[in-house]
Amino acid sequence: MSNQKVSDIIIEVLEQAGVQRCYGIVGDTLNHVTDSMSKSKIEWIHVRHEEVGGFAAGTDALLSGHLTACAGSCGPGSLHFINGLYESHRNRAPVILIASQISTEMAGFIDFPQYVDFKSVYAKNSVFCEEITQPSQARHIMSMACQAALNKRGVAVVIVPANISEASAEAGLPFVPRHVEPDILPNKAELHQMVELISQHQKIGIYAGAGCEGAHDQLIAFAEKLKAPVAHTSRAKDFVEYDNPYNMGMTGIFGNKAGYHTLMDCDLLILLGADFAWAQYYPSHAKILQIDIDPTHLGRRHPITLGAVGKISSTLDALLPLLETRQERAFLDHCLELKHHSDETRHKEERVGKDGLIHPQYLVSLLNRYADQDAIFFGDGGSPMVWVLRHIDVNGKRRTFTSLLHGTMANAMPQALGAQKAFPNRQIIALCGDGGLAMLLGDLLTTIQEKLPIKIVVFNNSSLNFVELEQKVEGLLDHYTDLLNPDFGKLASVIGLHGQTVTHGDGLEQAVENFLKHDGPALLNVHTNPMELVMPPDPNLNQVSSTSLYAIKALMSGRVDDVKNLLVNNFIK
Repeated sequence: MSNQKVSDIIIEVLEQAGVQRCYGIVGDTLNHVTDSMSKSKIEWIHVRHEEVGGFAAGTDALLSGHLTACAGSCGPGSLHFINGLYESHRNRAPVILIASQISTEMAGFIDFPQYVDFKSVYAKNSVFCEEITQPSQARHIMSMACQAALNKRGVAVVIVPANISEASAEAGLPFVPRHVEPDILPNKAELHQMVELISQHQKIGIYAGAGCEGAHDQLIAFAEKLKAPVAHTSRAKDFVEYDNPYNMGMTGIFGNKAGYHTLMDCDLLILLGADFAWAQYYPSHAKILQIDIDPTHLGRRHPITLGAVGKISSTLDALLPLLETRQERAFLDHCLELKHHSDETRHKEERVGKDGLIHPQYLVSLLNRYADQDAIFFGDGGSPMVWVLRHIDVNGKRRTFTSLLHGTMANAMPQALGAQKAFPNRQIIALCGDGGLAMLLGDLLTTIQEKLPIKIVVFNNSSLNFVELEQKVEGLLDHYTDLLNPDFGKLASVIGLHGQTVTHGDGLEQAVENFLKHDGPALLNVHTNPMELVMPPDPNLNQVSSTSLYAIKALMSGRVDDVKNLLVNNFIK
């Protein structure tokens, strides 16, 4: 094999690893890489801000199952990816960043302009982070980076100095990236220990996490055999909720009473691929059995009685024949009754409020009703993620995404861009906070340039609503949360999207239906109740007293209308 340009090797290895798309912004130190990419089958997606590219690539990778690439110029260019790639890495999305760098003779030399030590920046939020310092290393490092991203499931970073990218490399060893998917099971002794522990308890609750992806049928069979209610984490919603007569919903602040009591009232809690972080939502008195694919997850959130490592679908397949079918279902029936009441409460919230006030629950219920059966929904970090998780129904084909592990704002619209690229024929809906959308507003232009017909709903409450709620729950007056917003509908129209603004509940249903049917990118700017509360399933005395303290402070500060609106819009409606 003759000498080969390093940039050509980089692109060749990306194609070998299955990369179909690359998100980024071109720049001088990246020019040889993008020139080589232009001759390949990899599609370049030109975003307006690299952070958007990081979000979009991660979602593309999660949904498509393919390794997806990002690429940026030196200094600020590749640095801008950081937040989007943190989100993608925490979601275990296989993404590779080609971070171009200034030439080696200048890098790190007397604080040369635009030099950034990318290794120190990306080392802790990646599964691989190395620099190609010699042309001969290109194929080996690129292959190992792609292999790490695919098999460890996370972000890999390859730093490529400009002079190295344009250099030639002699033919070396023919490294190629490998992707394997082993099946992992507990051993027989561990399976029998599980059976023994289960047989000793009557009130069994199941808490299903994102590790239950691909295990829906086994989970239902498991619940049926044990007559056990199934609560699930937010990230497991899409895999657990549908066609599930044992589903109790979520616990935690986003959940309902049925999910909460499934965990708190059981005497044995079985964690299946669940790594829920908040210890206060685990039972203090119950035994806990935990099964997870990652051994470092066992007992890290709460002490457990028994732990085992295994893929959930395969482990349940092995465990089910060893279990006896139970007939006693008193605990299950009690939880089902709570679930019925929780569902009734949810449906009561999904209506127009007093004097045409638009409650966000009503808006999302309309999206739920009129969206396609295989639609993909994205919710911004903040209150939109709550309404997505509570009021969007899944069915085995729909997907819901929010920033649950990284907890960032401004994720929904960029992630929707990546989803639309991965699935051009599916309906993609981004539920954006007004604060979140404003952060990365420039990439509305990407919907036009890349011809991406995503649908964007703006929850315009003129505030950082979730932050405001957090302040009130702590008994504080809300400060610095007000937003002076433009008319996002008109702004979208200027950019080239179909834009509309709705301020009154009358006519909202027709507006939502028309908006979703629009052939092309569209933005619906909806003025929602600025005083909407996010009520947890079991408010504690401290939360109630602190919110009351907020009301007293507000009254003493002359903010009578704020307290009046809080009470009327949430409890009188």
